[in-house]
Amino acid sequence: MAQSDILGSSPPAVEIRRLGRLYEEPGRHRKTRTPRIALDSVSLTVQPGEIHGLLGPNGAGKTTLVKILSTVLLPTAGAASILGHDVVREAAAVRRLIGVSLGGGGLHPWLTARQSLRFWAAMYGMSKTRSLERCDELLAQFDLLNRADSRINTYSRGMRQRLHLARALLHDPRVVFLDEPTIGVDPVARRDFRVLLADLRAKGTTIFITTHDLAEAEAVCDRVTLINKGSILTTASPAALARWSSVPTEIDVDDASVELLARIKDLPEITSVDSAADGTARISAASEAGLRAALKTLVDGGCTGVRVIRPTLDDVYLALLGGEPVDG
Repeated sequence: MAQSDILGSSPPAVEIRRLGRLYEEPGRHRKTRTPRIALDSVSLTVQPGEIHGLLGPNGAGKTTLVKILSTVLLPTAGAASILGHDVVREAAAVRRLIGVSLGGGGLHPWLTARQSLRFWAAMYGMSKTRSLERCDELLAQFDLLNRADSRINTYSRGMRQRLHLARALLHDPRVVFLDEPTIGVDPVARRDFRVLLADLRAKGTTIFITTHDLAEAEAVCDRVTLINKGSILTTASPAALARWSSVPTEIDVDDASVELLARIKDLPEITSVDSAADGTARISAASEAGLRAALKTLVDGGCTGVRVIRPTLDDVYLALLGGEPVDG
């Protein structure tokens, strides 16, 4: 289903308006409480069928935001809705529309995977026949069928992570929230996860992911939101963030002469020209205009070994957050 078709018939999948969340932490004296802002007037819109990534360092507010959107936590200011349903006033309706994988608890260790999924199917009100069919379907999809009747406390971290994903998709939700969905999974499972996301998007499912894996966000997300200290810094496609960022675009060249590099160094918007003894060089441009001017000079000068290196999401992230580590 094309995203344009979905947009014409549905309200935003996720709509957040000046959302705030304030925690009170114990102060130095037992009777005092110190307020801490977890979310500060956050506004964001995610359209149906979009894969949206939420990135930020530890304590940025990612998990708090997902918990509010999934009706686990109440906001202290503002409002949020899922497909037009308010997450506070219409929490029961929201829960029928969403699937959630917070990745931590929620899986009883003494149950088997099959028992766990059937329990949650009953909680969603699925019929016994549909429950049996859907549980086996998901167990097979996530390569857990051969261990379906083993207790979850015998599962590896990657297996538990796959079971979390299966549970989130059990009732065919229209909006799925995934918190760090690929922690502890192997490269094959990561590849399968990307295929899964593509299949879900093709069905019109909206996916909201928090992740510390910038390469994964760049590969799967239509747009990403960078959040830090409870405030949104920016929202855009990974490619647009790279274009708009102050991170320079670089050019690697294998066969430029000393004279040619000297000419490029004097061009506007060229920030540096670093040459090596083996005849290679790296040119940094601060803008698209500088990049084009340098490329034209290289081509006109007869250079053929030229490669353009665009900023990655990692580069943009580090530039905007000042080098803070990427973590939960």
